[in-house]
Amino acid sequence: MLLKSESKNQRIRPPWPRKKLIFSKELHDIKKLLRRHGLRSVCEDAKCPNISECFGRREATFIIMGDVCTRRCSFCAIPTGQPKPLDPEEPDRLAKGVAEIGLKHVVITSVTRDDLDDGGAAHFANCVTAIRKRSPKTTVEVLTSDFKGNIGSLHLLAKADLQIFNHNLETTLALHPTVRPQAKYQRSLEVLASFKKLRPSVLTKSGIMLGLGETDEDVAQTLRDLRSANVEILTIGQYMQPKHERTGVNRYASLERFKKFETLGNDLGFRLTLSSPYVRSSFGAAKAAQLLGVSESSNGEFL
Repeated sequence: MLLKSESKNQRIRPPWPRKKLIFSKELHDIKKLLRRHGLRSVCEDAKCPNISECFGRREATFIIMGDVCTRRCSFCAIPTGQPKPLDPEEPDRLAKGVAEIGLKHVVITSVTRDDLDDGGAAHFANCVTAIRKRSPKTTVEVLTSDFKGNIGSLHLLAKADLQIFNHNLETTLALHPTVRPQAKYQRSLEVLASFKKLRPSVLTKSGIMLGLGETDEDVAQTLRDLRSANVEILTIGQYMQPKHERTGVNRYASLERFKKFETLGNDLGFRLTLSSPYVRSSFGAAKAAQLLGVSESSNGEFL
């Protein structure tokens, strides 16, 4: 199934309304809570356009393991450099923050830590364990790096009591060398497929961005590759340039283009396909988990 390309005149501005930041009491409260517990959110760090809505619903995606990344993806606002050592108290602080907000579903992501032997997998697992211990009814979703394809790291994380495993492919095969120069397209697919084999009852999830110069044919192939890796939840959103020095937007996708990929995702058999300009990996994650009937009970044995 090939999808017709859209015209180049959509590079100028989005063909849909931009979101505005709304300063609500909830937004202020969540920001204060994050500062009080020494926590960071990807909502702020990645300059997400959905922050007003998420914080307004008392939802947040936490970013762990520091504020410096060991990789330099061309689309990301997070600084690159040498990270600090891990904070052993972070899992407990995170668990306290999640409990205080009263989250029913929490998403944990991180900077990429190629400086660590396990890529931070054990720290991820410790955070999951701390949250589940303090808030046993809270379901947990992790959004991880590729751990450089280290199967041992996946084993560490697969033993944790999480409900959704997410690793973003981000873009098509042709664009990987420029968009994710330190990552590998096939390696990311293998990480997703391997985790599903280790924990069959844990839902797997991945996402891509439109607007980096991808062709419709390449996007369609990417969706087929993700289904072949047994990914069950798919997110497709519009790339937004976070900083002037980062890759610019090649074009803004029309609502019709998003709808076509949503239809393709459904046709390919994804359990849930979310495709619209402001879709992000973690935006609406709680609602998605609810729609799929994700339960706080144990998701089966580690294989």
